[in-house]
Amino acid sequence: MIYLDNAATSWPKPASVSAAMRDFLERAGGNPGRSGHRLSIAAGRIVYDTREALAEFFGLQDPLRVIFTLNATHALNLALQGLLQPGQRVVTGGMEHNAVMRPLRELETRGVKVDVIPAREDGTLDPADFAAALQTPARLVVINHASNVCGTLAPVKEIASLAHAAGALVLVDAAQTAGALPIHLPTLGVDLLAFTGHKALHGPPGTGGLVLADSFDPAQLRPLVRGGTGSRSEYEIQPDDLPDRYESGTPNGVGIAGLGAGLAWLNERGIESLRAHELSLSARLREGLNEIPGVTVYGPKDPQHATAVLSFTLQGKSVSEVGYRLDEDYEIFCRVGLHCAPAAHRSLGTFPAGTVRLAPGPTTTLHDIETVLCAVREIAQA
Repeated sequence: MIYLDNAATSWPKPASVSAAMRDFLERAGGNPGRSGHRLSIAAGRIVYDTREALAEFFGLQDPLRVIFTLNATHALNLALQGLLQPGQRVVTGGMEHNAVMRPLRELETRGVKVDVIPAREDGTLDPADFAAALQTPARLVVINHASNVCGTLAPVKEIASLAHAAGALVLVDAAQTAGALPIHLPTLGVDLLAFTGHKALHGPPGTGGLVLADSFDPAQLRPLVRGGTGSRSEYEIQPDDLPDRYESGTPNGVGIAGLGAGLAWLNERGIESLRAHELSLSARLREGLNEIPGVTVYGPKDPQHATAVLSFTLQGKSVSEVGYRLDEDYEIFCRVGLHCAPAAHRSLGTFPAGTVRLAPGPTTTLHDIETVLCAVREIAQA
């Protein structure tokens, strides 16, 4: 079996992840921050340790600015619905996932103005187009750090600088890059960053967060959910303290324990080392696919300008047929279709059929890649 669906969920998880989750349930299964007994305190310590590790990972000074959510989609909804009001304007790019586009289209029905900057056919965005769009005042710029369809990286730092000069806030969707690339918030110069735990951070599903830059004023961001926080319980209004302002209800302590273990595993191996490994695999994959007659590969030609995610189509065969053959005949697991990103496929010219997406991970080998290339070659000749 060859697993090439890491852009959806990384697999296999490090053994330490399930061990940490089991240990949390067996030894620290209390409700973090809700009681004063030892199980609650132990659970709260694990949650805080993970929060602190994530803050260091993203270059934050204040760990309380790491807000835990269910996933990147939850985090993006918190940011978009918490920042935007009717009559305001938001600028985004043409490679966005539906985790951004669907909330924006809903907000559009409530009077928020949404402008989408077109992407080139390889998924790249031109900062000059954003500079032109920002001649008209905007409240927010939201950018996908890397495409989940073809891996193309966005020039986030340049766009953020332009946005701030125009008086706009910047939100980054880092679902595909958190754990796959080094991310230092002060260097990127963004205000908010949404991440998920179950992809390149190697945590379990149901984990993620919204990171608030140290310079960002939380008073600008309304909570998405209100309720019990274990703090300020004498009041029936939501507390302003971080992270409680945005973390109502019992947190996913067992998932956060697993996320902390996934991050520790990542730090031990080194993100630069894992990036180099995955880049070498994606480079060989792109090279080999381009040699197969009838195959079209999407995204930037230089792997350095993308994550390890790669999409292709095969002339004369539907993407579902190719995916089925890879699964049934070769035990190669990938993803086909639109990947919840119709805007990106319109930019790439692959809408509505979509693509076959291959996403190597840390455990993928060069032998796996050669096996995949052989399989695609045989499917193309059939």
